[in-house]
Amino acid sequence: MNPIVTVQEAVTAFADFVEPTTAELDAIERELPVILADVDLIDAQIIALNHAPNEVDTRRVRRAFGRVLEERRALANRTPGTSTAGGAA
Repeated sequence: MNPIVTVQEAVTAFADFVEPTTAELDAIERELPVILADVDLIDAQIIALNHAPNEVDTRRVRRAFGRVLEERRALANRTPGTSTAGGAA
């Protein structure tokens, strides 16, 4: 039987490097409106799935999707020359 050994030393040896850099935090802050718009879209889709879809749900999802597209366009226009993950924006 093999004893279970923790890898605490191996994991914590690089703890200083785990923190995000200032550039990474700035990138997250720039992308935050897109992230929040995506969350709103997912919320609208979940609400529509919880019951029989109606006109209000359709409008809510369409409005949320439009906001996602607007935020992605705004992000692309604010940061020229940089590519987004996945190449879609």
